[in-house]
Amino acid sequence: MDKLRGARPLRLLLLLALLPALRGQVTVPDWHICKITTESLYDAILDMKVQCCRSKLEEHYCSDGIEFANVHEECDSHIGENSTCEAEYFKKCCYCCLLGKTAQVQGQSCEPNLKIGYQCGIVFRACCVKGQEGTDVSISDDAPKKEQVEISKEELDQEDPYLHDGCRDINECITGTHSCGIGQTCVNTLGSFRCQRDTSCGTGYELTDDSRCKDIDECETGTHNCPPDFICQNTPGSFRCRPKLQCMNGFIQDALGNCIDINECLSTNMPCPAGQICINTDGSYTCQRISPSCGRGYHLNEDGTRCVDVDECSSSDQPCGEGHVCINAPGNYRCECKAGYSFDVISRTCIDINECRRYPGRLCAHKCENTPGSYYCTCTMGFKLSADGRSCEDLNECESSPCSQECANVYGSYQCYCRRGFQLSDIDGISCEDIDECALPTGGHICSFRCVNIPGSFQCTCPSTGYRLAPNARNCQDIDECVTETHNCSFNETCFNIQGGFRCLSLECPENYRKSGDTRCERLPCNENKECQSLPLRITYYHLSFPTNIQVPTDIFRMGPSNAVPGDKILLSIISGNEEGFFTTKKVNNHSGIVVMQRQIKEPRDLLLTIQMQLTRHGTVNTFIAKLFVFVSAQL
Repeated sequence: MDKLRGARPLRLLLLLALLPALRGQVTVPDWHICKITTESLYDAILDMKVQCCRSKLEEHYCSDGIEFANVHEECDSHIGENSTCEAEYFKKCCYCCLLGKTAQVQGQSCEPNLKIGYQCGIVFRACCVKGQEGTDVSISDDAPKKEQVEISKEELDQEDPYLHDGCRDINECITGTHSCGIGQTCVNTLGSFRCQRDTSCGTGYELTDDSRCKDIDECETGTHNCPPDFICQNTPGSFRCRPKLQCMNGFIQDALGNCIDINECLSTNMPCPAGQICINTDGSYTCQRISPSCGRGYHLNEDGTRCVDVDECSSSDQPCGEGHVCINAPGNYRCECKAGYSFDVISRTCIDINECRRYPGRLCAHKCENTPGSYYCTCTMGFKLSADGRSCEDLNECESSPCSQECANVYGSYQCYCRRGFQLSDIDGISCEDIDECALPTGGHICSFRCVNIPGSFQCTCPSTGYRLAPNARNCQDIDECVTETHNCSFNETCFNIQGGFRCLSLECPENYRKSGDTRCERLPCNENKECQSLPLRITYYHLSFPTNIQVPTDIFRMGPSNAVPGDKILLSIISGNEEGFFTTKKVNNHSGIVVMQRQIKEPRDLLLTIQMQLTRHGTVNTFIAKLFVFVSAQL
């Protein structure tokens, strides 16, 4: 007990504050340390001694734990004196102090968390605050910074072995069964406890038995200092002195009870209407109409009570001039350039912006035309402006029928073309002119006879007689008058058709001959008449017709015996009608020969050729005559 008397008061305060927070979770030290037996618990006097002894021991152990934490910066290496009481309280206070010192080093708040308990929180805050103030419990700069020490739940939850002893006084502050709130300290009493405020109630209040702050009525207790002419009026925590003298309307009492005038003009409710000025009087005020003097840019309103802004921009004289926009402002106005204009700092005027030059190729699809303050877009020929005023779309020129005949629209233009038989004019490219097919280099081959031009086409014609137009409308077909019986030959004449006409032929056999067919004469028997025997055995008439300018040389007639016998020989010759040398003969083989036209006959004419063939067979020579009527017609 003498050792406990030497404990410092600070340690005792911390210990007493810490003990209620243990709430029965620490092991109660053995009673034999205080030389108190179990039987003495029933004695009230002895119980008070036990409580005193225990409190002193707990204070001592807690102080040692705090001091150990400040010196060694840890708690685990402490070796107790094999006392459960000492180890428990030493360890609890040491850990709580380490928590406070760790919070101070980490720059955290020194206000403890309510979860660690009220008494542990006091130790926590004391070590944390003293560390900030640089006292002996602070951690030195050279000491290593420990991580926050955590107290295990098992250590905090150790049960007081005497909690179930129903014969001893229960310390509600230790067991945690008290109802004290934050800001109150639990004080154990015999058989109960009381809650004591940690701080005083302050001026004007007093602490009641139940630890509540009650207002002190200074007027009732007579502790006020109001003068005799004043009446005391209590207020929460204080009092007021009200004068007994009452002032008239328009006056107010000062602190000494004097009535002073109220300046109504200074009130915020503006006692005078708009356009009037407030003049204070003794106990009242008056309102006087004012005539304000408006500055430049303002004028009086219709009531003449206040100045209003002059809208300079609404006047007809246009203060900003052309190209500017007038913008009214309070007491003034400013001039800005219209859209499409920029301000020239040299001339201090608005000049037109050439948008087409400033934004080339970005405003219009084709062409951009600048205008004062704006611009407009145009399109090249063959296009029209779209609805957006910027894009260009193809113009269908054919809708206005620009061509004389046919029109084909193309992108950005159009193309005129003509119907068959016409050609586009080289002069205007619009008109269609007739094509003279007959005058073309190939015109001579269009029609076999004659070409006649007509608008947009041509027609082929044939000679007026002897021909008709073929179905292809280009060639001329010969009319066979002999077949159509449109000839004029007599009954005794034979009609022979030629190109473009006909001939009436009359076949008469010469003397000593007789007709053996329509075109053949046979020799009559000679009866030992030697002159007769030299005559040809047969005379045959042939008719040939071909146009002029026929290609030469060309074979026109072949002649030979009707039946060939080995050893036959023939000799073919022209004996009359070839005075101009148009024809010649050629031997093909021993059995036949041909008549060849070797020169062109360029004009229509009729020729009669006498062809003689001498046949040598078995040593006997026989003569045959062929009469060729050659009719050459005009070339179509």
